[in-house]
Amino acid sequence: MSKTLIIYFSRADENYAVGYIDKGNTEYAAEFVQELTGADMFRAEPLVPYAADYKTCIQEAKQRIGNAPLKEKLKDISAYDTVFVMSPIYWGTYAPEIETALEGLDFSGKTVRVVSTHEGSGLGSMVSDVKRMCPGAHVDANGLAIRGSQARNARKTVENWLKEKS
Repeated sequence: MSKTLIIYFSRADENYAVGYIDKGNTEYAAEFVQELTGADMFRAEPLVPYAADYKTCIQEAKQRIGNAPLKEKLKDISAYDTVFVMSPIYWGTYAPEIETALEGLDFSGKTVRVVSTHEGSGLGSMVSDVKRMCPGAHVDANGLAIRGSQARNARKTVENWLKEKS
């Protein structure tokens, strides 16, 4: 029986399109994937939380590109066959914390599926960037892009996408 893991980053507080939110849009999507697949979850939690206001958060995130320390780092994903990589789109790709979360992991022989939340960017270059970060993996070219403002109501969208992958 195959095991599945979700690696995700999500941020609450002030959001680009929906104002202040208590739960990040990607977290909603990750919870739907978990509910529908039984996957384990790993949240890429920044060592230093982002500011609550959007403009400051964006400046902080730019400074973290290439150096986004996490509170906790995954060391071994050998027990998993399928890995979902999920993130909001920041400047056309995943949040900096996702790169930190993926660094140094052995993706050989794994299937990787990409999910983004966005407000108009779709998947951006997230699929190709995940492919670069996960050598040896089969990265599914058909990721799922969910509009962040619709994420809390996207369970059926996630379910239909997962059925296509079966």
